[in-house]
Amino acid sequence: MTTVAARPARAGTPTRRRGGRRVAVAVAAALLLAVALLASLALGSRPLAVDQVWHALTAPDAGEASTIVRELRLPRTALGLAVGIALAVAGVLFQALTRNPLAEPRILGISAGASFGVVLAISVFGVGTLAGYVWFGIAGAFLAGLLVFAVAARAREGASPVTLALVGAALDASLASVVYALLSIDARTFEEYRFWVVGGLTGRDLTVAAQLLPFVLAGLALAAMVARGLDALALGDDVARGLGHRIGLVRLGGGTAAVLLTGAAVAAAGPIAFVGLAVPHLARALVGADHRWTLAVSALLGPALLLAADVIGRLVDPPGEVPAGIVTALIGAPLLAYLVRRARVVTA
Repeated sequence: MTTVAARPARAGTPTRRRGGRRVAVAVAAALLLAVALLASLALGSRPLAVDQVWHALTAPDAGEASTIVRELRLPRTALGLAVGIALAVAGVLFQALTRNPLAEPRILGISAGASFGVVLAISVFGVGTLAGYVWFGIAGAFLAGLLVFAVAARAREGASPVTLALVGAALDASLASVVYALLSIDARTFEEYRFWVVGGLTGRDLTVAAQLLPFVLAGLALAAMVARGLDALALGDDVARGLGHRIGLVRLGGGTAAVLLTGAAVAAAGPIAFVGLAVPHLARALVGADHRWTLAVSALLGPALLLAADVIGRLVDPPGEVPAGIVTALIGAPLLAYLVRRARVVTA
């Protein structure tokens, strides 16, 4: 009697399939970002053809199309790319560090710190240009982040997710009160702040985008370095230590990256809502919980969402515009609700 040996299971097949799916998602996200970049350069109250955009970028002249692309749309597209990447990656980091799926820049008082820096620059130092008070916003966000981590580290359980969230919420409320007090007694500051706090890409030039670039690059480098550690933190501190990770350094690196990214983005474009909250959920739904893939896909989807919102805001009522921060809230809220409902259905 001949015995037919069972064929061994092909080891690693699920992993290969998962890897192939993740690559496909990343490629699709990159294509989506490319479409958003092109739309940002081509669409507005004065639509331009693709060949006009290409000519304006590669062989500019004194014509209307070149002026529109290079002086108006290219700066806001570059800023949208940088801010979208920064907010989305920072959202992944905040949610991982706090183990809170609803974490966003406000959770650690970072946005309030940036707001305080901007208001201080306008009211106390008399800074009247966006390029000038971006630095104050970045400094305010960074100092707020340092204060939150320093206070949380002195707690009995250390800088745990719960402690970080509580200290951040307290700082957010305190700084918000100071900001509102300053705005209530200074009409000029209120007028300047009102333009900034709505959140948007209009009125910014390439100087602002260039100021952001070093902070965004530094934040992305730190995020890439701690990605594996974030995977371990998701399993709990004890398991992470058992796997050989130094959780203190992981939290410090991840927190510093999140503060740099959020501070730069919020200081330049204002507190744009839902990009840092909704995009990480969408990325995890597409590629799973591996933070290396979640960070990479979020870095592609974040600017795609922000640029799409900016384009929609231009097309709603030309020649007027709806700020991108308002459109992201209108898009992000139902998107987040759908993702939460989908997660409940899957886990039910």
